[in-house]
Amino acid sequence: MGLLKTILIILLVYYGVKVLSRLFAPLLMRYVAKKAGKRFGQQFNQHQKQQQPKQKEGEISIDKAPKQNKASNKDVGEYVDYEEIE
Repeated sequence: MGLLKTILIILLVYYGVKVLSRLFAPLLMRYVAKKAGKRFGQQFNQHQKQQQPKQKEGEISIDKAPKQNKASNKDVGEYVDYEEIE
């Protein structure tokens, strides 16, 4: 009788958790998504404030990246000429 009672309690707890998770999982996910969106928004705004220098309206500034001389490496490998076989 004790074994049957234990199995019944385990099944009731399992199905109870299953039903409750279906009810509360969407609410929990919505809460987590809202918190993450707020945190990402704050980080984005903080990053935007750091990157934008103070300029007057209508003022134009052009930042050019420095030219990088890319030296080719001749020791990369050897060229193999191939012939297509039909």
